[in-house]
Amino acid sequence: MDKQLYTKRVDECLKRVAQWLESFDPDELDYSTTDGVVSLQFKDGTRYVLNRQAAASQVWFAAGARAWHYNYDEVGQRWVDDRDGHALLGNLAKVVAAKLGREAGAP
Repeated sequence: MDKQLYTKRVDECLKRVAQWLESFDPDELDYSTTDGVVSLQFKDGTRYVLNRQAAASQVWFAAGARAWHYNYDEVGQRWVDDRDGHALLGNLAKVVAAKLGREAGAP
């Protein structure tokens, strides 16, 4: 994938995640965005980070002591883990739900 298409795909993903995060009570889960980064801040001070990694043409997600690297799957039109193939958005929802102790919906 060329750099321009990669940037477009990443920006679409990060925008979708930011829109999903709008539905949360900011006292429970707040977020901020900067160029290529979405930071999630929980009420206990824990921070998760989803960010663009242009040099690797990936999206990286760090949550606590875990981190995942995602490549874009053109066939499935989604970001998938480079180790086991799980989908980024599904994992994000699962990890956030586990942290909140309740269902979190899906981005």
